[in-house]
Formats: sequence, structure tokens, C-alpha cells
Amino acid sequence: MPVSIRYIVTDVDDAVDFYVSHLGFEVEMRPGPGFAMLSRGDLRLLLNAPGAGGAGQAGDPHPGGWNRFQVATDDLDADVERLRRTGAHLRTELVEGRGGRQVVVDDPSGNPVELFQATR
Repeated sequence: MPVSIRYIVTDVDDAVDFYVSHLGFEVEMRPGPGFAMLSRGDLRLLLNAPGAGGAGQAGDPHPGGWNRFQVATDDLDADVERLRRTGAHLRTELVEGRGGRQVVVDDPSGNPVELFQATR
């Protein structure tokens, strides 16, 4: 069963381009200008513009924060170099821990995504 995560984004088109071009997501649907559903394996990423649909109106929706999801990679160094060349904002430097290495990159709206390479 897929897991769904919803991010509020300031520009759905920019967010779709970021996730598809840089993180390997595929577009599942784009039913309107304020919403897109992307997928990567069993993960569904729901992107909402503030004010679009019920999710874009609930509470006080805005992008940002530190909660994030993790995308596994086999070559973190190459991914970081590619992201830097495209001007993506790296929220953290590379961090090495017991289980592997990671970096947090912001999507175009400032939502964090962790790229993680496990220790072999």
C-alpha cells in the first residue's frame, strides 16, 4: 500500500519540476493548477498550493519546517554535486552518522527532503 505525504508549496509547477527532474518522481496526475500527485516507488507525494482544495485551506497551510521524508541514494556525492550545479538550496552540509551519510535539500518552496546513502 502506498504511503502519501502532502506538502504545501508556493508554486506547484516549480515543485513538480524539482521532484521529477532532481529526485526521480513521476507525475501521476495534475487535475488542476493548484494540485499534483507524484510517485516514487510506494511513496505518493501530494503537492498543494495554499488555498487549493480542502488540504490547501485546512488550518494555516504554508511551506517549510523541519519534518521531511527521506530519499535513498547510491551516490550521495554525485547527487549533491548535481543539485549544487542546478542552484538547489542545500539546507545542511553532508552529515555522516553511524548508519550512513545524509544532506537536506529544500524544494523550491522551502520544504526539506533528506537524501540518504546507507553505510555498506
